[in-house]
Amino acid sequence: MLNNPAARKVSAVVIEPVARLLLRLHVSPDAVTVVGTLVTCTAALVFFPRGDFVPGVLIIAAAVLCDLLDGTMARLSGRAGPWGNFLDATLDRVADGCVFGALVLWSVSTGNPWTVAAALTCLVGGQVISYAKARAEAVGATANVGIAERAERLIVVLLAALLAGLGVPYVLPAALGILAILSVVTVVQRIIVVRGQLRHEDVA
Repeated sequence: MLNNPAARKVSAVVIEPVARLLLRLHVSPDAVTVVGTLVTCTAALVFFPRGDFVPGVLIIAAAVLCDLLDGTMARLSGRAGPWGNFLDATLDRVADGCVFGALVLWSVSTGNPWTVAAALTCLVGGQVISYAKARAEAVGATANVGIAERAERLIVVLLAALLAGLGVPYVLPAALGILAILSVVTVVQRIIVVRGQLRHEDVA
């Protein structure tokens, strides 16, 4: 999420001072990662199932800062490494599961089976997208492709949820439907790419 110069500049101005303060207070990057995940999961599961999207989205958006803080803190303190990457990636899956799982619960209350199906597809698809990448790396391939990466999925669904909370009709079901399709497409893209990389091993 911080791969362009503008984003890195914002991080240097806004995130780094907070990161340095937390380090001076002896707060560890791992603690920030865990707290951010707990806040995201709690906000999603408390607010989303009952349709209270505005407070849920605002709290989750604030928790997303933890996703920026922990990496910055690890870099500044010299603690960046495989463990931090593993913990961050694992807890990201937990947070995503809570967000989309809470939307599944909300979709059931709408009584619309298409919305339920879309939310379930987003929930399962998001997990499979991440698993496909991890499994590809385990067998010596890479799967860094896809039209619906994690950041894009979260931005779209949180923005749609915010608009729904503000009274815009149909926007959240539509967003879930679009994300469901894009999630399936992303999974297929990764399967095709990995198959192409490993085809020569099957021939050999």
